[in-house]
Amino acid sequence: MATKANISVDQGATFNTYVSLSDDYGNPLDLSAYTGIASMRTSYGSVNAVPFEVTLANGNVTLALDANTTSKMTRPRYLYDLFLVDGSNTYTKVLEGVVYVTPSITHPNTGSTYYTLQLANV
Repeated sequence: MATKANISVDQGATFNTYVSLSDDYGNPLDLSAYTGIASMRTSYGSVNAVPFEVTLANGNVTLALDANTTSKMTRPRYLYDLFLVDGSNTYTKVLEGVVYVTPSITHPNTGSTYYTLQLANV
């Protein structure tokens, strides 16, 4: 059974999170024979998925999203999971949870738009 962990992503920002995987004795898992695959969806039955960039090294897994991807995340929450895949193509789910998106006021990936702010004396 996968470990459950919720994560928070700032909309429009580069995102990285790190997960350490260890054996029963606390030693880092040897992940050299594995690849990782992770994605998020709006629901379990959703057809569209947003993939994470997954990096494995020395018992550590990095999940990453670039700023362009997070800027397009308009819903307040998504579901995600992470699988490790071994050389015989066996998939093992190691992590799952909810991605909470914190909306941004500033949208760095859009062109410059200028507005005039009119204040009323109240």
